[in-house]
Amino acid sequence: MVSPELAQLHTTSPMAKHATIRNKAYPCLTDGILFLGGALVAFLLVWTFWSFITPDPSSNLGSLDASQSMSSSRGADWLNCGTGASYKTFYDEPELSYSIEKPVKGWDEKRREWLKHHPSLAAGGRDRVLLVSGSQPSPCKNPIGDHLLLRLFKNKVDYCRIHGYDIFYNNALLHRKMGSYWAKLPVVRAAMLAHPEAEWIYWVDSDALFTDMEFELPLERYKDHNLIVHGWAHAIYNDKSWTGLNAGVFLIRNCQWSMDFMDVWASMGPQSPDYQNWGRIQRATFKDKLFPESDDQTGLIYLIYKEKEKWADKIYLEGEYYFEGYWHEIVETLDNITDGYTEMERKDPTLRSRHAEKDSERYGAYRERCHLKDVANGKGSSRRPFITHFTGCQPCSGDHNQMYAGKSCWDGMRRALNFADNQVLRNFGFMHPDLLDSLVWAVPFDDPA
Repeated sequence: MVSPELAQLHTTSPMAKHATIRNKAYPCLTDGILFLGGALVAFLLVWTFWSFITPDPSSNLGSLDASQSMSSSRGADWLNCGTGASYKTFYDEPELSYSIEKPVKGWDEKRREWLKHHPSLAAGGRDRVLLVSGSQPSPCKNPIGDHLLLRLFKNKVDYCRIHGYDIFYNNALLHRKMGSYWAKLPVVRAAMLAHPEAEWIYWVDSDALFTDMEFELPLERYKDHNLIVHGWAHAIYNDKSWTGLNAGVFLIRNCQWSMDFMDVWASMGPQSPDYQNWGRIQRATFKDKLFPESDDQTGLIYLIYKEKEKWADKIYLEGEYYFEGYWHEIVETLDNITDGYTEMERKDPTLRSRHAEKDSERYGAYRERCHLKDVANGKGSSRRPFITHFTGCQPCSGDHNQMYAGKSCWDGMRRALNFADNQVLRNFGFMHPDLLDSLVWAVPFDDPA
């Protein structure tokens, strides 16, 4: 910007007079400048007109790529305006019901036919996992319950993001009579129908969290089975104990066998006219059962114990690692486990090197192959526990089991959540130095060298 004072100086300066003399002295130069200016304006007009009739190839390519991507991702190429899809699937059958009270038949064929029309989803489908979890529809009574549930949910989202799983979190009661521990079965059944592309539905209770973010489910181990649950055969068949397995975490194959099994399993629930009788049968069969109501866990054990020939061959009782682990025997070991992994990383520069979160699985496989191959799993192990399950803590209601204090539950959850969060945050350059404190500090380069 030119100030008024400077403007006056310019208009009264001798240079202005000399410029006037020069313009008179060199008319040819002036004409040349005018010619060049006119030519430039003409060129710009022609170029602008040409750009309208001949669009930029690169911008046209960009819009084409975007439309192709949208068509591919949303399936717009097979949806006809006003008429819908050009083919029919099981979703078009009026008799199909998402309700757990109405059986689904021919599910394997229905899934197979649906996948024919979605070849991109069929590829690699044998390893596709949908994690399902949920909590009650109303706010928690425990003052810190909603915060704990949020952090527990975040933990599941973190694990799914790292391992490429889809996740569905439900907080609606899908069957008004099937509440509490029975509420999971209608959700799992509906998820099977909503996600025919998923080979496995992975139920994880809201009060369970992943404490080894690198560990991958050994799906190849389960290739001949349809239901995987943490349990022990001797506790079921010999001890006849209702704690012979834990039904809070299970992996179930999306197939007709599972549909049939869940129909039978759910028939012991509170929506059944035989509910009271099933409670008596369960308690008579498993003498250590503490309460009279029929529950999902004892019902599952009953089917394994009483109908072994029909179901047991397809059920895998996983006891080789913490498919889910009892929190009370885990939380006090987390500091020692952290120290062990820190020492592991101090000795191996590959493990402490910075890397993208997308590479976490590769680094986890490296750690397993080079450092953990001969390290046992389970109680007292120096390995990270895969899942820590806060059974009996009831974080939402706060009505925890009286055998331990509420503070031990909430402190234990904070420790386990921060222990897991450290494994995630490290790839973002931060960590919790204290497992009982939410504060974080920046991780120095090459830490812990």
